[in-house]
Amino acid sequence: MLIKHTQLRAIIAEILRRGGSDNAEAELVSGHLVDANLAGHDSHGVGMIPKYVEDLQADLVKPNARPSLVKDDGAVMVFDAGLGYGRPVAEEAMAAGLERCRETGVVLLALRRCHHLGRIGAYGEQSIAAGLVSVHFVNVTDHLPLVAPHGGREARFSTNPICVAMPGTPATEPVVLDMATSRIAFGKVKVAHNAGKRVPAGSLIDVDGEPTDDPGVMFADPRGSLLTMGEHKGFGLALICDLLGGILTGGGTMQPQNPRPGGIVNNMLSVIIDPARLVDQTWLNAELDAVIAFVKSSAPRKSGGSVLVAGDPERLMRSQRHREGIPMNETTWEEITLAAQKVGMAREQVQDMLA
Repeated sequence: MLIKHTQLRAIIAEILRRGGSDNAEAELVSGHLVDANLAGHDSHGVGMIPKYVEDLQADLVKPNARPSLVKDDGAVMVFDAGLGYGRPVAEEAMAAGLERCRETGVVLLALRRCHHLGRIGAYGEQSIAAGLVSVHFVNVTDHLPLVAPHGGREARFSTNPICVAMPGTPATEPVVLDMATSRIAFGKVKVAHNAGKRVPAGSLIDVDGEPTDDPGVMFADPRGSLLTMGEHKGFGLALICDLLGGILTGGGTMQPQNPRPGGIVNNMLSVIIDPARLVDQTWLNAELDAVIAFVKSSAPRKSGGSVLVAGDPERLMRSQRHREGIPMNETTWEEITLAAQKVGMAREQVQDMLA
């Protein structure tokens, strides 16, 4: 299936409204999920809606919750999200941090107890729109671990993403590095499983610790594990995300004494920087233009290829999917339709919204 992003936004927003979100929240969360699909990150897109509905019915996410500022100490701000949907609570906390950064030049922003934050690059893009640099360390709790530490075969943490965002210039696009510390995100495993496809080699091990490209091992009992990207280097980064995102925010880590009722809880530690407090803006722009041009001038390894920097693949994919539509396999679409039915939408209503 190829679905227009406008149609998909409308369907997902209606599901969220039926789940108790006010109109503003439904539109914001829906747009966030669909934008992940547009950017090519289907793992963080509308395929998450069945899990959102499951968590709603289990009272593991609180519609219309807003973050509370629990510590305000100049350049240090700590927010508690109260298990609200990640997109609205994180956007509100980031907005406060961006405003404060105008005064202080740098902000250390801790956000704890969010439901699924989704594509972390969205919050980096929020800082870019304000002309500010941001760095984000995120951990995941509330469910069983998914990723094995380097040298181990039993999962001990989740996909713990890192994001770094830097504004562009009139001549150069912004740089947005947004990556899971696992070889691939768990959502990509689910997308492959639903589509009947294999995953890239080096992404998974089975329950015995043997390499496999079968995504089904992550849905078996007992299940396999994701592997970290870059072997020990990715493992180190994943652990740091648990330490910074989990401990310094006060949200907790994946250690087993913390509760795991089966939801998705994210904690995020963000550093927001006003580059104008550090260097001359004209010099910064010229240097950024020069280094990105130098990187991209490298001869391509393959004929017809090119060097892409962080943020380029998403921009290219958005352009393509705006034109062509968002691809959706039948299994994922059926899961979304069943989720809609759980909140009171008839199957026929969902199909009519595609017309």
